Amino acid sequence: MAIAEELDQKKSKFAMTEIEESLSYHELNAMINLWDAEGKMQIEKDKLAVHKYFLEHVNLNTVFFHTLKERLDYLVEHDYYDPTVLNKYSFNFLEKIEKHAFSKKFRFETFLGAYKFYTSYALKTFDGTRYLERFEDRVVMVALTLADGNEKFAMHLVDEIISGRFQPATPTFLNCGKAQRGELVSCFLLRIEDNMESISRAINSSLQLSKRGGGVALSLSNIREAGAPIKKIEGQSSGIIPVMKLLEDSFSYANQLGARQGAGAVYLNAHHPDILKFLDTKRENADEKIRIKSLSIGVVVPDITLELARENEDMYLFSPYDVEKVYGVPFGDISVTEKYQEMVDDPRIKKTKIKARVLFERIAELQFESGYPYIMYEDTVNKANPVAGRINMSNLCSEILQVNTPTTYNEDLSYDVIGKDISCNLGSLNIAMAMDGGNLGQTVDIAVRALSAVSEMSNIESVRSISDGNAKSHAIGLGQMNLHGYLAREHIHYGSPEALDFTNMYFYTVVYHAIKASNELAIEKKQAFDGFENSKYASGEYFEKYISQEWKPKTGKVEELFAKSGINIPTQEDWKKLAAKVAKHGIFNQNLQAVPPTGSISYINNSTSSIHPVASKIEIRKEGKLGRVYYPAPFLSDETNEFYEDAYEIGPEAIIDTYAEATQHVDQGLSLTLFFKDTATTRDVNRAQIYAWRKGIKTIYYIRIRQQALAGTEVDACVSCML
Repeated sequence: MAIAEELDQKKSKFAMTEIEESLSYHELNAMINLWDAEGKMQIEKDKLAVHKYFLEHVNLNTVFFHTLKERLDYLVEHDYYDPTVLNKYSFNFLEKIEKHAFSKKFRFETFLGAYKFYTSYALKTFDGTRYLERFEDRVVMVALTLADGNEKFAMHLVDEIISGRFQPATPTFLNCGKAQRGELVSCFLLRIEDNMESISRAINSSLQLSKRGGGVALSLSNIREAGAPIKKIEGQSSGIIPVMKLLEDSFSYANQLGARQGAGAVYLNAHHPDILKFLDTKRENADEKIRIKSLSIGVVVPDITLELARENEDMYLFSPYDVEKVYGVPFGDISVTEKYQEMVDDPRIKKTKIKARVLFERIAELQFESGYPYIMYEDTVNKANPVAGRINMSNLCSEILQVNTPTTYNEDLSYDVIGKDISCNLGSLNIAMAMDGGNLGQTVDIAVRALSAVSEMSNIESVRSISDGNAKSHAIGLGQMNLHGYLAREHIHYGSPEALDFTNMYFYTVVYHAIKASNELAIEKKQAFDGFENSKYASGEYFEKYISQEWKPKTGKVEELFAKSGINIPTQEDWKKLAAKVAKHGIFNQNLQAVPPTGSISYINNSTSSIHPVASKIEIRKEGKLGRVYYPAPFLSDETNEFYEDAYEIGPEAIIDTYAEATQHVDQGLSLTLFFKDTATTRDVNRAQIYAWRKGIKTIYYIRIRQQALAGTEVDACVSCML
């Protein structure tokens, strides 16, 4: 096409009226929240806003280079790009991959997507005033970094990211290839043992990890309760609240050069004696001595707790100090459900009791106030866990569920045994684009390899339990987003039989390809994750549910969607062959899937967040000095409008049903937020929690009540995993 002809087409595409010409990109964006004179949506105004944003801001504030060589030389010489990444490739290839990326003609679909990218991701001059990257440049640097010199893989990765099929999480997408960067890892999980050495080490580790970027979650379940003895002297322990205070101050201090505060979460078992005090720290009217403002909290709930509540019985709280003395292992490593009656009957274990229903009433009341606490259904999690060991906590966004082990110390504070802590290497597929791509297997394969590369490139020596755990497990969390967007585009109502059928078959297909990709990595690298031989993958138990029955669509609509996309649904025979290969060669990654809430990456990827429904068809966000910015749901139009019923109207049961379909195919967790109308009561929240438990849900993230949203009370977003 001639250049003149191409310019004429662009002018025609973005032809504006005089009124539109006079409006700023911010004002054009705001117009999508207004209907026109005929009562129709004005989504096209957002495209005009994007166009104007580039003309009036991006283009005027981007550093211009005549050639690629000039650009790369400048960025390396001035310490913007890491030369070790570029030096793994010939300059001819660098020209080739850059040309390939720009040939895809990427365009931001929404103003917020473009604004988020240039505000939060694009490389800027050190004074923050000018841009040194376009979207394609950032994609290329991510691909070059993760491919580590493999030209073919780098090209594939560019294709997957720039098409929108795969989107790395913020730490990876933001930091790859930069000379001044943080870690590529999304978040971390640390356990704390019942001794001062472990507590102080955890605080130091939290500082080190927050400094490098990424949220940190910690388990407090092993720490002795307030009033427990220290060195046999009764009444000396201060319990967990002072530890929470120390951690909150640590995260506030580690603010990453003022870019954002460090983010932390703490989890506590429901049968810990300090559980009610723990919950009270989040009350709006709590005494300032105990009030916790910025630290997130989560409760680990065993089956027995729910069973006692159902029978309206007392529940016993057990001293972690005594439990560890009796069983020789920390409280968090005990199955409370299995040992409950035994611990109740054991006079050596100090115990107190409360009404089980009182605990759940307190949780629901607090969730109305603040959205907290998160909930992890401990026994559901461990029954589904495919690897050896016990899971006793989750992360800042409640989707990471991995096994940990304790670290012990010598008298001089050196390591005795280095335990296994957890890091999260995340990225998500855009369900709509992945289905459109026609080769879901290849998309999953590239994504698994990219996330595995993040794992292999991460070696955080300042926290040895994290680096050792990562080296042994190569755990990753492949997530998903844009479920509601895809369903609406295909004229399917969220939560309908067709929607549940699609969710089931999509995740079923993804897990097959994820395990297949990890198995191929194990063959190539001649290495399986540490402990594979003791896993349900090795024994074949994991594959039984896929081999013993035929999995196929229950509805004609879903069968048609897969056929239209040219995506083959794995058969029983496919699973048998894969199980045999896994038994012989293993898999490289201890964990493969985790569905985070997603946030900024959803906007730049033009996706609905995660797999939950939209909270609003047109979302309103506050973006710094710009103020209100409007984000239309992907594929929103007058034709798809009716399929975008919001999460508050859809209600918790349909959301839980959807997550339950996906959960059965995800080895870790899914970050599940429940939405309630302003007429909801604490009883409604409790019912939803029980329903989620019965449906096999592993974790619940936030609870949101519509009146809170209307009042402008937004729950803090997960600042690591979801971004």
